[in-house]
Amino acid sequence: MKRFCLAASFLAALLLLSSEARAFSMSFRWCGASPEFRLRDVPKETATLDFHMQDLMVPSYPHGGGSVSYHGEASIPCGSLGGSYRGPSPPPPQVHTYRWTVKALDASGKPLATATSERKFP
Repeated sequence: MKRFCLAASFLAALLLLSSEARAFSMSFRWCGASPEFRLRDVPKETATLDFHMQDLMVPSYPHGGGSVSYHGEASIPCGSLGGSYRGPSPPPPQVHTYRWTVKALDASGKPLATATSERKFP
């Protein structure tokens, strides 16, 4: 009975881990006010990447982001985000740090994994 309980606990832990969103890695560079993203370990089931940018010095400013269809690319080129994205615009001579959060979504919109990266602008 003790072995059965241990096995059941182990199986439950595995199911919990597999149902939680996994992490993948992402980095970016600025091309003017537009980013280029480099991606690694994006889940194979990913259909859409949902991007959101935040200014860490002014977190309430609505920089927005955008979504792109994903087909296994290792990078998302500069200028790919449309929609609600507003580029970085710190008042001179300030330099702000911006954080991008990217969610990998399956075809139904379910989050599969999340990645974040930060970089100063300008």
